[in-house]
Amino acid sequence: MDREIKSVGDSFTECMRLIKHEDINGGDRLFGGRLMQWMDETAGICAMRHSGGIITTAAVDNLQFKKGAYIGDVIAITAKITYVGRTSMEVRVDVFTEERETGLRHVINHAYFTEVCVSEDGIPQQVKYTISPQTEIEKAEWDGAQKRIEMRKQRRTEGY
Repeated sequence: MDREIKSVGDSFTECMRLIKHEDINGGDRLFGGRLMQWMDETAGICAMRHSGGIITTAAVDNLQFKKGAYIGDVIAITAKITYVGRTSMEVRVDVFTEERETGLRHVINHAYFTEVCVSEDGIPQQVKYTISPQTEIEKAEWDGAQKRIEMRKQRRTEGY
């Protein structure tokens, strides 16, 4: 079945958060689990916007904490589709702190989420739309996604 094409920008998603006391850990930094929850929600929204369907998270790759964030910091979480398979999509999620005075953003985290399109009963369904990478960055992300898929398959085969 031929699928309709959407651009990467069609489902680009950005969520903003303000770090509050309930978001910090014992080291007075943003709790990693809270950030992972926000990232998963943002990836899911992006995948739903792209697919027009129900999604579930299947995997997270390359989750890297690069820098801490603190109470009062403004956090920007962005998500974009990097790859579309038959039933799954890969979503790149980047997290930044945003300077109040200048609006400059500093990377604190990023990861790749694999989201699967499912029916009401949780059965994987074909994603209605695909993407056609246009820019060099979009093409590189597509190629990287294919490598990550192969690495996941190899890890499953080897029992990791």
